[in-house]
Amino acid sequence: MYQTQLRWKPIALLLLLSLIWGGNMATIKIGANDFAPLFMAGLRSLVASICLYIWMRAKGVVLFPSRTVLVHGIVVGLLFGSEFSLIYVGLEYTLASRAYVLVYSAPFFVALGAHFFLKGDRLNPWKAAGLILAFAGVVVLFIKDVGPFSLGTLRGDLMALGAGILWGLTTLYVKKFLAYRTVPLQTLFYQVLFSIPPLFLMSVLLEGPFISGFSFATGFSVFYQCIIVAFLSYLLWFELIHRYPVSLLHAFSFFTPVFGVFLSGALILGEVISMNLLVALTLVSLGMIFVNRSPSAKPATQSD
Repeated sequence: MYQTQLRWKPIALLLLLSLIWGGNMATIKIGANDFAPLFMAGLRSLVASICLYIWMRAKGVVLFPSRTVLVHGIVVGLLFGSEFSLIYVGLEYTLASRAYVLVYSAPFFVALGAHFFLKGDRLNPWKAAGLILAFAGVVVLFIKDVGPFSLGTLRGDLMALGAGILWGLTTLYVKKFLAYRTVPLQTLFYQVLFSIPPLFLMSVLLEGPFISGFSFATGFSVFYQCIIVAFLSYLLWFELIHRYPVSLLHAFSFFTPVFGVFLSGALILGEVISMNLLVALTLVSLGMIFVNRSPSAKPATQSD
């Protein structure tokens, strides 16, 4: 039976991923003190590719089982690399808070695309209401900083929105063309490997010195991004994509900016937890309850 609900184990894993990805924003800012952002993103993909290659060779996993898989892998890598290029370049032209809201429009594109292109992963009133509630929570989180529409930020806003669309397209593409042809190790390897050229190319074209210094904090930042995020957390994410409906999975990414503000603001910078953060967490949590509610189907029998 096709799963229409997530049980406790995948939900716990998705919350862990949101926590890790939320902390990643703080580490990117720390690393950007010494590393050019696009160069750092390319380095992240390079290190993760090497780790995945070693692991795949040790486990005897074939790198490219067919030419068809190779072609799809290249597409996924280019989508991923383009997404992060848009995010990093777009932040030069708009506020980070605006970028957060626009990038996290991705679950809407995933839910809409899954409804039309993925079998058994359809929208229903509960799921639609949950997505709207969760997105409202993200908007509330940044309501003071998002600001009105402005031509001055239009370029960056469009780039952030484009990144959200590309994130959604990447997820849909993987589920549609690779989930039944590959194992998660292979899928992640293609994403990070083929994202390296566009990221480094954008860095060469747009950035100045790639490395301006180095410190313990920078080293930890790079380790966190390369190993914790790009290698381990993305491997877990693709394991989930291979097993569960992507519209349900992506909806939980709304927790990432909430956790990110909590980690970077309250814990790292010592800021007071605001009412906005509490309201946002409440709305996102209610939204996920709605998204994960199945009005007509029984929970899947697959073991979680």
